[in-house]
Amino acid sequence: MTRSGDNAVLPVAVSGRHVHLSREDCELLFGPDHELIRSRDVTQPGQYACVEAVSVVGPAATLEQVAVVGPLRAQTQVELSRTDAIRIGVDPPVRESGHLANTPGVILRGPRGSVELRQGAIVALRHLHATPEDARRLGLRDGAHISVRVRGPRALVFEDVVVRVSPSFKLDVHLDTDEANAAGVERGGTCEIVA
Repeated sequence: MTRSGDNAVLPVAVSGRHVHLSREDCELLFGPDHELIRSRDVTQPGQYACVEAVSVVGPAATLEQVAVVGPLRAQTQVELSRTDAIRIGVDPPVRESGHLANTPGVILRGPRGSVELRQGAIVALRHLHATPEDARRLGLRDGAHISVRVRGPRALVFEDVVVRVSPSFKLDVHLDTDEANAAGVERGGTCEIVA
């Protein structure tokens, strides 16, 4: 973290469409006792993009080769941008990760089978990951909502960025591809807290 004037400058990670799988759904899609294969680490410690990918099937279209992000979770979750959702014909709410009640379902297809989810598709609420030390330094608390500014030719202020605090996190702001494209955010981009 650096400072720009009086504002903290934070790294931005762009989160593309992806799926988190439960153990049961992983085995239905990839076979019994299948273990996810790490392809590369993502920005948050302990999480990784996998070699495996799935198709996400909605009423209107299918998204092919959607990344699976490990490790396995208690519930399967599909994170889409609003553009992805419109394309496949679903209307997921903007939600924090893991808040899946009353969300639409989709069909996932893998090489060994498919899973019809009754719920689980969301557009992820933009958020700031922070350690407890980061939060103290920035004067933030878990669950707070802040605004951040992305500077540049397509400068934007993003409001309603939820602060998520955990010792296992690494400091960064997560935007989805629609948000990042609207603001012209590129790899290594930054933003600053404005409120």
